[in-house]
Amino acid sequence: MQCLFCKVDNDKVINSRTSVDGLSIKRRRECLGCGRRFTTYERIEESPLRVVKKDGTREAFDRKKILNGLLKACEKRPVSTDTLENIVNEIEREIYNKFDREVTTNFLGALVMQKLKILDAVAYVRFASVYREFKDISEFIDELKPLMTNTPKKKKGRE
Repeated sequence: MQCLFCKVDNDKVINSRTSVDGLSIKRRRECLGCGRRFTTYERIEESPLRVVKKDGTREAFDRKKILNGLLKACEKRPVSTDTLENIVNEIEREIYNKFDREVTTNFLGALVMQKLKILDAVAYVRFASVYREFKDISEFIDELKPLMTNTPKKKKGRE
C-alpha cells in the first residue's frame, strides 16, 4: 500500500479489525519510510450494482457519492464522519440485500432522507431541499411543518 504522505510503497499493518457490519476490514498501517500512520479499508468486491437516474440513464453505484451528499448536508453540524460512514454502510447493506442489479435514485434518496431525519433535522432539510427540488417556498414549508411539531422548542433566556 502506498503511503498517503511520502508515497513510499513500504508499510506494515499494526492493527486489523472487522467492521461492525462484517462487510469490511479496517487496517491501521505504519509507513516504514516516514513513520506516519494511516487507515485503509478492505472490502469484498461484489457484483456491480447500477443506479437508474431520474432521466433513465444508468451509472455504477458509488458509495462515495452518498457519503459526499451526507457530508454536504451535515456541514457545520455536530455529526461525526464515523457516524456518516456507518450510515453509508447501512444504506449499502440495505440496497445489496434488496436489489441484485439496479436501484433507482428515488429509492436511494428516500433512504438517505430517512436516515438523516432520524440523525439531524437540519441536515435532513438541507438534503431534502436539494433532492426533492422544491418548486416554491410552500413545498419547502410543507416539508418543515412535521419537523417543527416534533422538535422541542428551546427556552429563551439563560440555558
